[in-house]
Amino acid sequence: MILKDFLPNLALREFVQCYRIVHFKFEKTAQLPFKAYAPKPEECLHFILQDSMQVQLSNCKQKDFFPPIVLIGQQTSVHNRFPGRNFLNFQIVFQPTGIFRLTGIPAYELSNQFINAEYIFSKDIRYFLEELQNAKSYAEMLLIADNFVAKLICQTQKDEHLLDKAIKQIMLNNGNISLDWLARESCLCTKQFRRKFYERAGVNPKTYSRIIRFTKAFNTKNRHPSNDWFSTAIECGYFDYQHLAKDYKEFTGLVPNELHLLESKSPECVLGLMDDLYKSRI
Repeated sequence: MILKDFLPNLALREFVQCYRIVHFKFEKTAQLPFKAYAPKPEECLHFILQDSMQVQLSNCKQKDFFPPIVLIGQQTSVHNRFPGRNFLNFQIVFQPTGIFRLTGIPAYELSNQFINAEYIFSKDIRYFLEELQNAKSYAEMLLIADNFVAKLICQTQKDEHLLDKAIKQIMLNNGNISLDWLARESCLCTKQFRRKFYERAGVNPKTYSRIIRFTKAFNTKNRHPSNDWFSTAIECGYFDYQHLAKDYKEFTGLVPNELHLLESKSPECVLGLMDDLYKSRI
């Protein structure tokens, strides 16, 4: 079993943050846990290689099955994911503006969407799915993914903009950076900066910065669960606990302790994969 992020080939990192392999196996008699999936600063292409995944959006009782290949745009609210009993998922996690540059599709059209990726990419993506399904090891999957991404990059629709580098700076600074300064660094006025940012990242600059800071706090608390909330808030750039709790409530509908109680019952926690996962994400 595994839940781990892997770096792509160095030449591909302009477009791809990481590959993520999720392989869960549960006993036949075990009750299947679900994952309350909070917003992250990422757009992700999922390939369901074994079993299936269901998704339940916030404030919705209905569960829907993922298609075998699904593109998930930038999320701004929590949703629940229900993996199967022997579940294998290979993910390509793109850089903040990677999907926009590869496809030319404005990122805001993908925000909070779960889209059958066969509608967006060429028919070769189905062949890539089959290659992954026939791979003999995780290492072979990574090599197959490098080849697939290299082909995608050859068909890039949009050139890099200074704004793309500015967005990466927001991530490197955990959301705590002056947006006015970034607009100047991008050689854009404030209005142009916001418009182009929305087009390339799918949300406005302030929301994106908050999602990054929230993700830092979420990962930090999972890595150091004994730390008090005030210390976690200050470490992650919040003014105080109330400031942090406001983001938790807006992005997940839950107060911090409620979300982390759900996280303690997630598949990765039930299977003992949580410690190594969050060591790598801090």
